[in-house]
Amino acid sequence: MPKKFIERIMPDHNKLQNNKYLKMFGPVLLNANLWHLNRRSARAAFAIGLFTAWLPIPFQMVVAAALAIMFAANLPLSVALVWITNPLTMPIMFYGAYLVGVTLLGVEKQEFAFEISWQWIVQSIDTIGAPFLIGCLFLGVVFSILSYFAIDMLWRRMVIKHWRARAHSSQK
Repeated sequence: MPKKFIERIMPDHNKLQNNKYLKMFGPVLLNANLWHLNRRSARAAFAIGLFTAWLPIPFQMVVAAALAIMFAANLPLSVALVWITNPLTMPIMFYGAYLVGVTLLGVEKQEFAFEISWQWIVQSIDTIGAPFLIGCLFLGVVFSILSYFAIDMLWRRMVIKHWRARAHSSQK
């Protein structure tokens, strides 16, 4: 079951309490709900993580952590899901977001050659910025909502499956 795997790789709550680097956050990070994995915290974590993954900003993990704390979602899961956007997937995802933004805004697609430089980013804001940002926000919201309800539905199905299996085994 995925829940057991996720719980196995999550950090130990007691070790976090004693971590000298995390003590500066005070009691905020010690809230047990941030580390507990249940249907409510998992569906919120998926929604937060996938929304944040579509944000074209640096320090996405910090934003995901702040939102997880604000909405009492599972913190490690929220932060881990941000890594869906990584150096391998980012070009594909963000180009797709640009195409979605072009479609939503009804503007003409611009040809461009991507460069990793601050100068290119500043120059491109005028030409591809609006469709790109609209596409990112739109896909972030869509994937966030879809994941929220998908995790909720999958979690319920797993619980029902386990109930039925337990009832079936107790009848024998």
